Amino acid sequence: MRAGRFLPGLAALFLLVFLLTPDSFAFLFRPLTRNNAPAIYHQTALLRLTVSHLSIVAIAVIASGLVGIVLGILVTRPRGREFLPLARSVTAIGQTFPPVAVLALAVPVMGFGTAPTLVALFLYGLLPVFENTLAGLTDQPAEILEAARGMGLTPLQRLWHVELPLALPLIISGIRLTAVISLGTATIGSTVAAPTLGEVIIAGLLSSNTAYVAQGGLVVSILAVLIHHGLSAAETNAARAAGRVG
Repeated sequence: MRAGRFLPGLAALFLLVFLLTPDSFAFLFRPLTRNNAPAIYHQTALLRLTVSHLSIVAIAVIASGLVGIVLGILVTRPRGREFLPLARSVTAIGQTFPPVAVLALAVPVMGFGTAPTLVALFLYGLLPVFENTLAGLTDQPAEILEAARGMGLTPLQRLWHVELPLALPLIISGIRLTAVISLGTATIGSTVAAPTLGEVIIAGLLSSNTAYVAQGGLVVSILAVLIHHGLSAAETNAARAAGRVG
């Protein structure tokens, strides 16, 4: 149990040391190389690519999170319930339409770089946040909502002080899913010249250098675990605050 608490910290420390001094870990990746190929990717600094990768994911997750939450709120209000099927269809498009196809369609309009990647991640991340917001706002104890009405709270006050706090654990769960999915999906952005860790993986595939593929995948994997752990902790704290766990 105690070991489990220290593992995320150890993983974060390992990742930080690796990104700051990647050459000191060359011995781990050298067995994966062939014909004396470099063991560590140096064309672009791994730390720089990691920061850029996280920035792109953060922007996309914030955007899809805000839109998904607002849509979820709107369709659970009396005046917006008739738009629920439309909202579900729109948010589902991002999950059913492959990100690679979104990139292919966006590049002719937006050009190469970060912008098409942001569009693809934004669309791909909408559904989990929207559906979890919807579930959180519709599955609430009737007695609590009735008590809020009895206290004379306005609909806006009930939403802000009662409904959203109760729905917050599920909303954070949706954001967690979106963040982890986006973190892995962002690697394809390098196919359209976005500065992500996909650059390392693609370079490894093109040069048949498995060491590059492994280190790019390793960084993305550790980041995914850390983000998952952090948002899971936030979800648990929100559930405790809402009185949904002991």
